[in-house]
Amino acid sequence: MSVRPLSGIRIVDGVQGPLAMIARYLADLGATVDRFADDDNSAESIAANAGKRRHPAALDSPAAAAVIEGAHIVIADAASPLDLGALRRARPDLVTMAVSDFGAAGPQSGWRANGPVLHALSAVLSRSGIRGREPLLPPGDLAYQCAAPQAVFALLGALYRALRGGLGAHFDFSALDGAVQGLDPGFGINGSATMGKPVGLLLRDRPRAGFQYPILRCADGYVRLCLLAKRQWRGMFRWMGEPEQFAAPEFDRTSHRYASPDLLPYIAAFFADRRRADLEREGHEHGVPIASVLTLGEFLESDHAVARNAVLARPDGTKLPNGFLTIDGERMGPLADAEDAAFPAPTANAPLAPFGDLKVLDLGVIVVGAEGARLLGDLGADVVKIESQAYPDGSRQSYLDFGMSVSFAAGHRNKRSLGIDLRSAEGRELFLDLVREADVVCSNFKPGTMDKLGLGEAVLREVNPRIVVSESSAFGDTGPWSGRMGYGPLVRASTGLTLAWRYPDDPESFSDSITVYPDHVAGRICAIGAAALLIRRLRTGLGGVSRVAQSEVMVGHFAADVVRGSPAGGSLSDWPRGVFRAAGEDEWCVVTIESDDDWRLLCGVLDYAEGLAFDTPAKRLAARDAIDERIEAWLADKAPRDAAEALQAAGIAAAPMLRLADLPDFPHYRDRQFYRIEDHPWLQEDVVGESYVAKTADVPEPGRRPAPLSGEQSAEVIADWLKFDARRIAALEEAAILEPLADVTRRQAEEHVASDAPATAVNHWK
Repeated sequence: MSVRPLSGIRIVDGVQGPLAMIARYLADLGATVDRFADDDNSAESIAANAGKRRHPAALDSPAAAAVIEGAHIVIADAASPLDLGALRRARPDLVTMAVSDFGAAGPQSGWRANGPVLHALSAVLSRSGIRGREPLLPPGDLAYQCAAPQAVFALLGALYRALRGGLGAHFDFSALDGAVQGLDPGFGINGSATMGKPVGLLLRDRPRAGFQYPILRCADGYVRLCLLAKRQWRGMFRWMGEPEQFAAPEFDRTSHRYASPDLLPYIAAFFADRRRADLEREGHEHGVPIASVLTLGEFLESDHAVARNAVLARPDGTKLPNGFLTIDGERMGPLADAEDAAFPAPTANAPLAPFGDLKVLDLGVIVVGAEGARLLGDLGADVVKIESQAYPDGSRQSYLDFGMSVSFAAGHRNKRSLGIDLRSAEGRELFLDLVREADVVCSNFKPGTMDKLGLGEAVLREVNPRIVVSESSAFGDTGPWSGRMGYGPLVRASTGLTLAWRYPDDPESFSDSITVYPDHVAGRICAIGAAALLIRRLRTGLGGVSRVAQSEVMVGHFAADVVRGSPAGGSLSDWPRGVFRAAGEDEWCVVTIESDDDWRLLCGVLDYAEGLAFDTPAKRLAARDAIDERIEAWLADKAPRDAAEALQAAGIAAAPMLRLADLPDFPHYRDRQFYRIEDHPWLQEDVVGESYVAKTADVPEPGRRPAPLSGEQSAEVIADWLKFDARRIAALEEAAILEPLADVTRRQAEEHVASDAPATAVNHWK
């Protein structure tokens, strides 16, 4: 067994609650994590604290102080009595993080939060559910689970700098910040969060039922389709026997297929008497992206999950997901005992930006590909996006002809673009020349694609033994499903999330269409793997390969349900815990009760003396209708924010449901200066991006290099990295090996900037 990347790193963890997962990632990667906290034996605690050494002492005890003295990282609740500032004054090389729901100070710092509150304040709730119904809380604890990797990446960046140059950092980490960044952000590379439309012009309601990625009943359950490309529709057409009523060439267009009143009913009838497994097999034979809609348990018992050892069996018979990624082919699941290893002494020449002297080749596409490398660039790396005119990144599709949008501009900031023909022998050799100079190569193609290009792991590592390779795919690079088409909706269907994301009273109210989860968080876990390998490289001088399977990211986020052996999303334990109508058009407020004490407080706010009789969770669940009626009557004349503020003042976890357009002006984001406007030379529209990876005064804010047009810096990169002169670069362009910015693309961009009005996007939700 190889030594794990963070072997020799020592972590002290005092975080209570779901963000204890932060240190769990570090433990999985080989760090020794000493935990000083009062934990229970709940499934949530088991999932968050596997692989850690637990101590009965308090975090501010002498016993903890002795361990802290040798630690590289200390993570504590912001409310902890431990003085992190004093620790860093005594040890400037220490990396510390204060963890809270809303940050150490600010307008919401005194508020209580939980998953529903974070969903409401991140705007994820506003687009979850079906038009005409109340917003639907997503299942499980996704907000916290997606926040944790954001904190982990920030810590690893600071740790890398500290190990090299001796300068640590302190972070004020807010769970709400991390949830907005990692779950399904509406700014940045936002996928279906805005459907290509400016956030101020989005409809206020949820999307209509079955709008995208239709789910159809079959003989033994449901299957989901993702007919996106022309060739996929053509495969479906052939599979159905080429029915004449759908033979018109207009059906090659997605918009025409969506508008057809007859197509989906025809496909449904075609599927009705077939079984899921047969439909999957036949669909794959015809090149049709299709997946069975499975429960979490069915996925865990599948031949694919078993082949990949995706789940660990614990001594007590329960199960636990076996980590979120692999390093050099080894699963990074919980360790019984961490290994030890030493690092060289720091030198004085490390840049202030943690990755400021690193070079990254980014072959990533769509959301996962955008996020992983962009995070490295935000911490200072020179990120070069490898592009091709023949095979453009799908995220280049835009309402503007020149392949730029506000989403792309924010999601690909701090990158340069190099156009290159990787399918030619000369282009491949040119790319390998770049690999010799690089530190990291990122990709998220279907497994085997890089090998077909002659650029597989073995080739890259032979050319540059120090290279760190970060890869992502839908189901991983091994196992029976490794060759499946990797669309997020199909992964969600296969892992139990789609079945969990429904209204309890409507079994066909599938509501996970308008999300790109887990793309953003998977990109962050890719960045975590790369950062961990860069840290290991300081010790060994050698690179390595990190791989992330999106399906296993999802399973890891439902680890507590795996431990319990329950369906994804768990079961309702108390009431109220829901979304309630407030005053105004389609306005809603989240109200949550988590204890008997909370209930008594709520009864006081509602002036609901008779409600005190519902003094146990079981009684409250049985009285849901009466409780709902009382809450809605109290909310009827109150704006959501006013209601939430009153409830929070009484100590109850509540929040107004925000929409994307509300976020920049909400006090939490404004006070923390969470958003910034990215200046972009080719757009008239405002480009809104995140101001930081995690709130800190000790790491430079992300640079302001604007996202590139395709091939915009081709010659510049080759000159910088390979020192080719102008004549040699011109020859590469003449031979179409190097692809510069196309004249037509530049002209279109210039015309857009010079025009009187910004372009507007199509509203795909109508």
